[in-house]
Amino acid sequence: MNSFYSQQAGCTVRWHDLPGTGDPVVFIHGLGCASSYEYPRVVHDPLFGARRAILIDLPGSGYSDKPEHYSYKTTDQAHVVAELIDHLELDSFWLYGHSMGGSIAIETAGLLGSCVKGLMVSEPNFHAGGGMFSRTIAAQTEQQFLEQGYDAMLSVEKTAWAGCLQNNAPYAVWRGASSLVAGVEPEWEAQFLSLPCPVTLIFGELSLPDDDVDNLKQKGVEVKIIPAAGHSMSWENPSALAQALAGCMTM
Repeated sequence: MNSFYSQQAGCTVRWHDLPGTGDPVVFIHGLGCASSYEYPRVVHDPLFGARRAILIDLPGSGYSDKPEHYSYKTTDQAHVVAELIDHLELDSFWLYGHSMGGSIAIETAGLLGSCVKGLMVSEPNFHAGGGMFSRTIAAQTEQQFLEQGYDAMLSVEKTAWAGCLQNNAPYAVWRGASSLVAGVEPEWEAQFLSLPCPVTLIFGELSLPDDDVDNLKQKGVEVKIIPAAGHSMSWENPSALAQALAGCMTM
């Protein structure tokens, strides 16, 4: 695993750089997750096409450091991703982000402009207010979540997400969730629609119907549906996600 020191977060950030051909794909994970945990199966799939993949664990998550002083806001996390891309001296790459990582990827694409060949986001937060998990977390105070909420969430979580969640700092989870509820200006959807690069929205079949899908289709956004999967598509149907991402990069 590789590492660099992020000035933005004031900590060491770690990532996998998995070799392959073509312009690399930078993967950004969601709330309580880690790219090192979620995406190896996706990028190893033959349908992904043996492309170079960079799997970042954001500060507070996975193998990266978890500083208590850091904000964990989406905007600050986007600057960390931009720092990594500058560290790697990438002048052409693809971006993929899932859930909160999709919102972070949208902001990252806005920071990096013409270097981004295309942006793929799966079930991102497009608006303030958060999703089911982030609203539940942010409804507590940070102290309540640290003292009771985090352990309570772990005790009832039976999906693969539990493995990631227990390797996230609870204050990072709370601050990330609160950032999603607070939102940004302009909101993520407006930023997404204003990007100069090709953009694609990916949704799990089991997450439908969804107003964002209908709305963005009407605005001309390419939408891909992952069959037999819901929000956690990277482990529910990794092969189909690999195929969808590969298809975006040949459009």
